[in-house]
This record gives sequence, C-alpha cells and structure tokens, in this order.
Amino acid sequence: MHQRNWAVLAISLNTLMVVIDQAIVNVALPSAARALSATPSEIIPLVAVPQFVSLVALLPFAALGDRLGHSFLYRAGQLMFIVGAALCMFASTLPLLLAARALQAIGAAAVLSVGMALLRAIYPSSLLGRGLGINGVLIAVGAAVAPSLGGLVVATVGWRWVFVCGLPLAMGSLLLGRWLPRPVALHREFDWRGALHYALTATLILVAVNTLAYGGSAVAAGTLLLIALGVGADFVKREWVRNRPIFPVDLLATPVFALSSIAAFLTFMGGTAMLLSLPFMLESMLGNHPARIGATMMAWPVAMIVSAPIAGAMADRLPGGSLSAFGMALVCTGFVWIARASDTATQMDFVARIALCGFGMGFFISPNSRRLLGITPSERTASVGGLISTTRLFGQSCGAAMVALLMQPWLDQADLVPVIAALLALSAALLNLAHLLPAIRNSERVWRQKEHGFTENESY
Repeated sequence: MHQRNWAVLAISLNTLMVVIDQAIVNVALPSAARALSATPSEIIPLVAVPQFVSLVALLPFAALGDRLGHSFLYRAGQLMFIVGAALCMFASTLPLLLAARALQAIGAAAVLSVGMALLRAIYPSSLLGRGLGINGVLIAVGAAVAPSLGGLVVATVGWRWVFVCGLPLAMGSLLLGRWLPRPVALHREFDWRGALHYALTATLILVAVNTLAYGGSAVAAGTLLLIALGVGADFVKREWVRNRPIFPVDLLATPVFALSSIAAFLTFMGGTAMLLSLPFMLESMLGNHPARIGATMMAWPVAMIVSAPIAGAMADRLPGGSLSAFGMALVCTGFVWIARASDTATQMDFVARIALCGFGMGFFISPNSRRLLGITPSERTASVGGLISTTRLFGQSCGAAMVALLMQPWLDQADLVPVIAALLALSAALLNLAHLLPAIRNSERVWRQKEHGFTENESY
C-alpha cells in the first residue's frame, strides 16, 4: 500500500502535467502571434502539431513500451517532455518553437501510451475502476485550472512561460518514478515497418479531414481520403496476421472492443464539438463577457470532478456498459437542452445545462475504460491503453474539424453543432446498451476463454 500510494501520486502528477500542457497554450496564442509576427492561421499549429504528433505516435509507442518496459518508456517520455519545454522558452522563431512543441508531444505520447498499463499494474482488479475514476478527476481538474492559470501567467510573466507550467509536475513525477512498478520488458521485436505504415495511414486521414474542414479543395480532400483508405486497407491486412500488431485489429474484431471504441470516438467527437462551439453560443446569448463565459463553461469540468469518482467506484461492481449508456443519455439530454435554449435563457440556465453534460461525461469515461482494461490479458494492456488514448484524440480532432467545417462562410451551419452532438451522444449510448445483449455477452465470454482462459480476476 505504501508503494502504491507513491506510485499513484507519480501517475497523478503526470496526468495533470499532460492535461494542463494541452489546455493552457490556447490562452497564449494571441500574445505569441504578436511576439512572433505571425497570423492567427500560422500560430494555430502550436496546438494542432502536438495533437497530430501524439495521435500518430501513441500506438507505436505502446508496442515499444512492451519491448523496453513500461516504466522505462514512461520516464524517458517525461525527460523528452522536460527538454522540449525548456527549448520552448528559448525558441526565437515560430519553426523552432513548433519543433520544440513536437518534442514535447513525443514525450507526452510516450507517457500516455503506457499510462493505462501502469495504472493496471498499480491497482488490483477490485480497485481498477476507482483508480480510473481518480484519473478522470485529475483530467477534469487540469482542464478547469488550465485556462485561468494560463491567463494569469501570460498577464504577469509573459506568454513563453505557459510552456513550462507543467515542468514542476513532470519533475515531481519523474522523482517519484522509483515507486512505479519495475520495468519488465517482454522482449518482443519492434515492428518498425508497421509503425511507419500506421503513421502514414493516420497522417493521410488527418490531412484529408482537415483539408476539407479548413476550406481546402473537396477534390483534394476526397483524393487523399481514397489514398488513405487504400493504404489503411493494406495496413490492416498486414497487421491481421501478426501475433502482436501495432494496431490491435484482433481485439477490434471482437464486439466488446469494437462497440466500446466506436462509442468512445463518437463521445469525444461530440463533446469536443460542443465545447468549441459553446463560447460562440454563449457570447450571442450572454454578451461579450469573457470572464462570464469562462465561469459558465467551468460547470463542465466541475461536474466531471463530482461524477468521475462515483462512476469509477460503481464500475468495479456494476456492468460498465449500463453505466456508460446512462452517462451518454445524460450528455444527450444536456446537448438537446442547450440546443433548445431560448433567447431569454440566463447564465444559471446554461450552467445547469452544461453541468448535466459534464456529469454525464464523467459517467462514461471511467466505466468505458474499466470495461476494456478489465477483460484484457495483462500482456496486451499497453496496446489497449494506446487504443483508448488514440480513440480519444482522433475523436477530438474530428470534432474540431466538424466545427471548423460548419463555421465555414459558404456553409454557415454552426447552429447544427448541438443537434449533431446530441445524435452522436445518443448513438454512443445505444452502442453501450448493446453490451447487455446476450449475443454480445456470449461473444465476450468466448473471447476470454480463447485468450488462454483469461478471467478478469487474473492478477497482473
């Protein structure tokens, strides 16, 4: 228990580091653009590039963690993050700053790729849901604190300091790394060709989606997407015959993994789209009051702080599919409630609607992750953890692209975002309810027996 407490603290500090670093930079973009003589479109890559790098690197790093040892890769990623943050402070041009941010993202991806595997190694099966709930609380806390912290830092010491706000957390986690589970390498050959193949496929898909979303040629976007489908089909065919693929196609072939992953993608796509469009909606309803808008949106992470630990503890005793479906039903209700807000709606009306969405989101994330990790053989935990993080990032990227597309002047359909987000949430709820169907539950039982008689009570 003594070792577990210190290990939990190490993981907790790192989770806050990653979340704060991802969210805090947004506040500094205008100041950075002025200081570097860059246009808004040129400065946006400070946020987009790290997201892209993390998305491409997560699954290959999960496989590399199995070869080198999860704790070893975790600490190596923290060192890369620290070096990247220091370089951001001294980068004199935008290209150099982007390169430093990319190094930070590589470090963050290395950490995220094995984070779930380490959590499972730290917590026994009976407490895994509670541990994931605590992790969900930290994510919500980081998301709630980052904007205010970023604004304070930019106003007092300058925009460059936002890049090093996570350094104390990273260094504290690195020092506490001695309490993490000892690194155990599985001595698997790392599939460099598969990693590059996956990176090419993910890159083509993201470029195609963003080309269309940000006003590029529809023909070019369609062509890139067709190429991506061809390359992706070849990649999946190659991965299918491997015992331990970079992209876990064998796991996704089972209904429980496929349903949970698709539900997570739809959830994060709809949630991201809603969070990006809310400031514009609130400004039209409540007026141009940034502090008031920020305080109203704070209801989302605060509600998650309340619901995530409750859902995590319940996930250790109740079916994860029913809890996740309940959460997404609340999210869908909240989105519809926001869409139907009248012109006379007050700030407290929006606080209630937004809080309902955040409360429901907390009930989805922990049980959904708990369900996947709970039925995964221990030697595949890093792969599943990488899949969970990749699904989240890909859903967030597609949600942002959807909002950008709907806000294009030639389309101008931003009012549809709450409706589309509600439909995505409803679809996610139905996919989670499908876990309760006898056929799905039977296929899960057969899959467990096939994986060397694995049961959820197996010790890691």
